[in-house]
Amino acid sequence: MKVLPPGTILQLTYLEERLQQIIPGHFIEIGPGSGEITSLLLKQGWTGTVIDYQDTTIEGINNRFPTEIQSGRLKTMIGDYLSASFIQKANLIISCMVIEHLNDTEEQAFMNKASTLLAEHGLMIGLVPSCPAYWGIEDEIAGHYRRYTRDSIQQLTERNGWKLKHLSGLTYPVSNILFPVSNFLVKRSEAHKLKLSKLDQTKLSGQRKVPFKTSFPSVLGLILNKHLLLPLHWLQKACSGSQKAMVLYFEATT
Repeated sequence: MKVLPPGTILQLTYLEERLQQIIPGHFIEIGPGSGEITSLLLKQGWTGTVIDYQDTTIEGINNRFPTEIQSGRLKTMIGDYLSASFIQKANLIISCMVIEHLNDTEEQAFMNKASTLLAEHGLMIGLVPSCPAYWGIEDEIAGHYRRYTRDSIQQLTERNGWKLKHLSGLTYPVSNILFPVSNFLVKRSEAHKLKLSKLDQTKLSGQRKVPFKTSFPSVLGLILNKHLLLPLHWLQKACSGSQKAMVLYFEATT
């Protein structure tokens, strides 16, 4: 089993709790990465579509979920979400670490597109990097345009006709403590990406392999798992209002 970074485990643990409050339906996931959120949704009874414009990302999803694809529970698409056509409206539109890769015009188009694809009483869930004070090399090599704040998420939803229903800071203080180490590891392994265009940086951001940052020896799975990190999950929930949280989780409706 793949060993995940502590911050990712904390985000998934929080997301799993929130999803348990929602009746499963059809989802659209933009930018599935290695499929951790896809897996969580499928395990909770959802069916859906994942889309990414990087063919290697979709190839990874196809290889990970062949049974679900064959049974029709999961559909994969290679392409740009902003211009893609979807046959079925979604009860849930979800993205994790996606909209920070969009310029202001594309960000607005993302929100507008989502509003046309969302079924009645549907929900958008987004996870984004937050706290501009923690802007670092990881933002620069991944093609980020911004880190969000609570106010900017509120403004993003309101100016595009959405209603913000829930907002929570995640991974504090774990990610903050690990930030200097993270910067060192990213700089050592990925500094060459600084020369790439934002588009190329974005395409590569979903499949990163940075030792002890995004990939770990299997033996560390004895420590890096949601059961042993449960106290840190309780801590992130207790600190969910911190302005220093490096990830923001939000839910919005039209």
